[in-house]
Amino acid sequence: MSESDFWLAFFFWFGAIWGSFANVVVHRLPLGQSVVSPRSHCPKCKKMIPLYYNIPIVSWLLLRGRCAFCGTSIPIRYPILELVMGVVFASLFHRYGWSFLTLEYLLFAFAAITASFIDLDHMILPDRLTLSGILIGLVGAWFNPDRLFLQSFLGFLLGGGFLYAVAWFYFTIRKVDGMGGGDIKLLGWIGAVCGIQSLLFVVLCSSLLGLVVRVLYMFKSKQGLKTGIPFGPFLTAAALLFLLFDTQSLMLFLFPYME
Repeated sequence: MSESDFWLAFFFWFGAIWGSFANVVVHRLPLGQSVVSPRSHCPKCKKMIPLYYNIPIVSWLLLRGRCAFCGTSIPIRYPILELVMGVVFASLFHRYGWSFLTLEYLLFAFAAITASFIDLDHMILPDRLTLSGILIGLVGAWFNPDRLFLQSFLGFLLGGGFLYAVAWFYFTIRKVDGMGGGDIKLLGWIGAVCGIQSLLFVVLCSSLLGLVVRVLYMFKSKQGLKTGIPFGPFLTAAALLFLLFDTQSLMLFLFPYME
């Protein structure tokens, strides 16, 4: 194994471990419980989970998705979140190497992916993640020589301001809320971390992803246009695509008529 392969494998498992912790946050934070105490345990039988039953991804597969003590089904969300976090961590390290940017983007990825899974489960984006993310993103831009604070600050203002304007316009026309405040804060957070230059891609890409998924879910659920899905995961996915890939090529692929 080469040195580069070793570090990619290391960051994958490092991310998977943080994904395991993210599962705890996703379960406990919306309930107002501590995310650090008590130790991981089965919510059904309350048995503490030993370390050898708490290996990211592997334990779920070996246990066939069930608690080792009471047989309660463990949602597939657990290994999926661990796998996603591992892949994203390894990909960010592959792109940015040993840098301050990598540290910032790893922190953003952990918190934003965690918030997105909470949004999937509960249709909320906790202020404890979004607001603290905005603050950390702006502070990071101030100290990181590889990022411009002005771009970060304008990204925060325009990102949050754009979705606020969309939400206000929708409410004015329909008299119902069409977008939650959490989505507004999340795009402001993305702007603070990724800069103002990311917003056009993030808005267009997340809208396209959201439209495709909503249409598919609409036909599956047979609920028509009343189908409600959280938008946070699509914003997060688009932000991560912006950080990981050549967005100019992606824009031409997704929106070929914008040349």
